[in-house]
Amino acid sequence: MNRLPAVPTSPLRGALLAALLVPLLAISVPGAALAETLAKPALDRLVASQSAKPPASFNAFLAAAVKAEPKLAPAVRAYRAKKPLKGDDLVNIGRLLGVYNRLHNQTAVLESITEMVAIRTVRDEKVPQHENPAIIAFGKVVERMARDFGLTYRNVDNRVFEVTLPGTGADTFGILTHADVVPVVADEWVLDDGTKLDPFKVTRVGDYLYGRGTIDDKGSIAAALYAMKTVRESGVPLARTIRLMIETTEETGGDGMKYYQAHTTLPAYNIVLDSKYPAVVAEKGSGALTVRFADQPTDGKAPAIVAMAGAASANAIPQTATARITGGDPAAVTAALEKAREPFIAQHAAQGKFSIDVTPGAGGVDVKVTGSSAHGSRPEEGVNPVPRLALFLQGAGVPFADNQYARAIRYLGDLYGTGYLGEKMEVGYRDDFMGPLTMSPTLIRERNGKLEVTANVRMPRGATPDELRARVATRINTWASATQTAVEIQHDQGNWMARDPKGAWLSTLLNIYGDTTGLEAKPVPTAGSTTAKLMPNAINFGPAMPGKKYTAHNAKEYKEVADLNLDMQMFTEMLVRIGNLDTMQ
Repeated sequence: MNRLPAVPTSPLRGALLAALLVPLLAISVPGAALAETLAKPALDRLVASQSAKPPASFNAFLAAAVKAEPKLAPAVRAYRAKKPLKGDDLVNIGRLLGVYNRLHNQTAVLESITEMVAIRTVRDEKVPQHENPAIIAFGKVVERMARDFGLTYRNVDNRVFEVTLPGTGADTFGILTHADVVPVVADEWVLDDGTKLDPFKVTRVGDYLYGRGTIDDKGSIAAALYAMKTVRESGVPLARTIRLMIETTEETGGDGMKYYQAHTTLPAYNIVLDSKYPAVVAEKGSGALTVRFADQPTDGKAPAIVAMAGAASANAIPQTATARITGGDPAAVTAALEKAREPFIAQHAAQGKFSIDVTPGAGGVDVKVTGSSAHGSRPEEGVNPVPRLALFLQGAGVPFADNQYARAIRYLGDLYGTGYLGEKMEVGYRDDFMGPLTMSPTLIRERNGKLEVTANVRMPRGATPDELRARVATRINTWASATQTAVEIQHDQGNWMARDPKGAWLSTLLNIYGDTTGLEAKPVPTAGSTTAKLMPNAINFGPAMPGKKYTAHNAKEYKEVADLNLDMQMFTEMLVRIGNLDTMQ
C-alpha cells in the first residue's frame, strides 16, 4: 500500500523522545518543592478538615493550617511579615492559597460557569465572530468580573478579552483559554435515565456539571479568573505580570488569535488551559478533509436516500447519524433494512456498541444509527455512527437510485469503513511519542447545491501537511476514477507541534501536578490541536485528567466538580510559583 513513511529513528530524535518522556520532578530549579513542602496526603487532610465550614479569610485558613501542619509555621510567619517568599516558603504559601481558593470560592466559580454556559458562544456563519452578540455579551461578563476582582480588563476588538494581574518586573507570562464553543445536537443531550438536558444550562447531577463549554473552556476561564482574584487579594507579590487571554475563535480556526498577534505583543512564555494534564508539549495537526458530490435528482421510482446528517461540527464524533429514504416501495425498503439490521450489528459488535432504528413514516423511511460521541481528536473514545450508517445502507440490499447520497455512502464505505487510522485511505502512520494519524468522517451536509462529507484529520510528526494532502488526493482521485464518480476535494491541514520540554517553568508545572494529585507527572502529547501552536513557548496545563474520557465536543459534555476543585487549586499555585521564578528556563 502507498503508506506514508514510518518515522525514522535517529540519535537526535531518540534523545528528544527520551527528554519528553523523562519525569522532571527531580530537576533542581528555583522554587522547586523539597521535602518540607505540602504534598497530596497533607493537602487532602487540609481540604477535608475545612470543607464543612469554608474559611472566611486566608488568614483564618492559615491559622488552621499551621495547627494541623506545624511545619508550615515558618512560611506563614514570612507571609504575614510580608517578607520575600523563596524556596519551600513560596511553594507552601502557593499551595495553601490554592486550597483556600477551592474551599472559599467554589460556589462562586460554579455560579460563574453557569452564567458563562448560558451564553451561546457558537459561531454564527451569518455574522463575523467579533460581531456575534453572544461573544460581545461574554466579553461584558469578563469585564465585570475583572473590575469586581480588582484586575485590569482590555477588549481587543472582540477577538481576545484580556485580564491582567500586574507584577513588579518587566516580564509577562500568558495564560490562554477560549470563549467559543462547538455547536450541539440538542436531541442527543439525554441522560441514560431519560432526563433531557439543556446544553446551554448547567445541570448538576451528582459530581457532574453538564453543559456545553463546562470543560471546553468556560470552566477553565472561571477557575483562572478566581485564581487571579485570590492571588491579588492575598498580597503575595509577583515578579511577573500575569495576562489571561480569552480567545473567541479557537473552535473554528483561531482567526481571532491571528488578529491579536498582529495587534499585540505576545508574552514570551505561555500556559494554555485547553487540553490535559500533566503538561502537553506536543500536539497533532488538525485538519478537515471535505469531499463534495454534485446534487443529482431522482425520479422517485426507485428508493433514494434524500437526506443524511451526522455531527454538528467537523471536530466532533457524533452520537447519532441519520438518513431519510423516499420513493420506491417503502414497505419493501423497511423490510429489507429490518432484515439486515441484526446481522449487521452482530458483524460489527466487536468494534463497539451501537444500535440501529428503522422507522417507516409518511412518505419515507428514517434510519438512525446511535453510537457514542467523542472529541474529534479522540475517535477511539467513541463509536462513530456515520460510517456505520453508510455501511449498513450500502449492504442492506436496497437498490438505491444513483444520486449524491448513494455515491457518498460508497465513498464512506470504501475509503473509511469502521476504522479511524487511515487504513482504507492508505495513509496510516504513527509517531512513537505522538501516536497515530486518525481520520474520522463526521459532518454531512448539503451546501450550495452539493453534498459535503467532511472528515476530521489529526496528523502527528512524521509527515508534512503537503505530503499528507498529496497522498489523500491521490487515493480519492483513484477511487473516483474507478467508480466513475465526480468529486471535489478540499483538504485544510494544520501542522503538528512539538516543543522542547526543558525549563524551570515546565518542571514547576509537573511538580504542582504531581504533588497535588499523587499521580505520575511527565510531559505528554495530545491528539488535540489548540491555539498553543500560535503562541511562543506554549505548554498546555489541563483541564482534562488522565485516564478519563475527555467530553469536550461530546453530546452531554460535562466537567467533574472534583476535577474543577483541582483546577482551582493548581491554577492558583501556578500563578504564585511561575509568577516568581527567577528564570523560566
